[in-house]
Amino acid sequence: MTSLDRIDATIHFRKPDRVPVDLHNFQTAARATGLPMSDVFQDGELLADAMLQAWREFGHDMILLENGTACNAQACGLKVIYRDDMAPAAHDPIVKSLSEVVDLEVPDPYTTFPMNEILKATRILSKEIGDKAWICARADQGPMDLSGQIRGLDEIMMDIGYGEEPDLIHALLDYSRRVATRYAFALIECGGHSTSIGEPLGGPDLLSPRHYKQYPWRHEKAMVDELKAAGIILHNHICGNTIPIIDEFIGTGAQILEIDHKTDMRIAKAHARGKTTLLGNIDTNVLTYGTPQDVEDACRAAIDILGPGYGFILGPGCAMGPETPDDNIHALVESAKKYGVYH
Repeated sequence: MTSLDRIDATIHFRKPDRVPVDLHNFQTAARATGLPMSDVFQDGELLADAMLQAWREFGHDMILLENGTACNAQACGLKVIYRDDMAPAAHDPIVKSLSEVVDLEVPDPYTTFPMNEILKATRILSKEIGDKAWICARADQGPMDLSGQIRGLDEIMMDIGYGEEPDLIHALLDYSRRVATRYAFALIECGGHSTSIGEPLGGPDLLSPRHYKQYPWRHEKAMVDELKAAGIILHNHICGNTIPIIDEFIGTGAQILEIDHKTDMRIAKAHARGKTTLLGNIDTNVLTYGTPQDVEDACRAAIDILGPGYGFILGPGCAMGPETPDDNIHALVESAKKYGVYH
C-alpha cells in the first residue's frame, strides 16, 4: 500500500497493511534547516523545503503542515511575534468588547499573510510528493482557540463564565469558524488531502464539559458539516485529557481526532471505534527526553490498544518540541512498521 492508500483505508475503517504514522514536526523540521525559525515560518518555500527534507529523512505517511498557532490570528489583524527558536505567538487581542465582532472581516487566504505563504507551501508539497505522502494542511486554530486570541484568554473565559452575552459569544465563535473554514477550503484547493484545527482552549483542562457543549462544540460541528458536505476531511485536535468530553468530541463528526497523551487510550478507543479515527498519542516529553527504546515501548503500547479494528494513526499527542532527537523520531516511524502490521 502507498501512504495515501494506507491512510484512506484507515479513515474509512478498512484494513490497511499496517498502522499509518504521522509526524507533528513543523518545529523540528524548521530547526533542522539551520535557519532561524522566524524565517522558515514566514516563507512558504522555506517551510515546504523543511517539511520535504524531514519526509525524505523519516518517511512518515502523513505530513502535518503549519507554521504554528498564530496564523489565523495574524491574518485577522493580531500582532504576532516570530521567534528564532520556537513557534510564533499572537499578542494583543483586537476585540475589547464582544459588540465589536460585527466589524470583523474574514480574510482572503490567497492574499493575506501568512495564510498565503502556507498555501504556497501546500502547493509545493502537493506538486513534489502529493502522490506519495498524505498532506494535512492545517487550517490553524478552530473556533474556540481563535476566539480566545481575538478576545483574550482571560476575557473570553470570563465572558463564558458569566454567560451574560451568549449571543455575542456565539457571534465571535461563528466569525472564527468562518475564518478557519475559508482557510480550510483554500488549503484543500491548493493540494491538501485533509485539513485540521486546534482547539486546546475547548478542552477540559481549561473549559468545563458543560461550557464546551454550550459554546465551541456547535461551531466545531458546523465546520465539520460544511467541509464534509464538500468531501473534505477535517481533523480536530484538543490538548489534555479529553475523556470528560469524549462523546461530544466524537460527536463533532470530525473524521480524525488528534488526542493528547493525557487521554486514556482504552476509554477513547472504546468510544471511538467505528465512529472516528484516532491520531496520537505519544507523549512529546518522551519523544524529546526519552531514549529510542522509551519511544518504541510507548508506540507499541499505543498500537496494542488503539490499533485493533483499524481507525488509528500513530503519531505524537501534540506538536513535537524543536529539539526532539532524530533517533527518537526514527523510532516512532519504525515502530509502526515493526508492531503495526495487520495480519
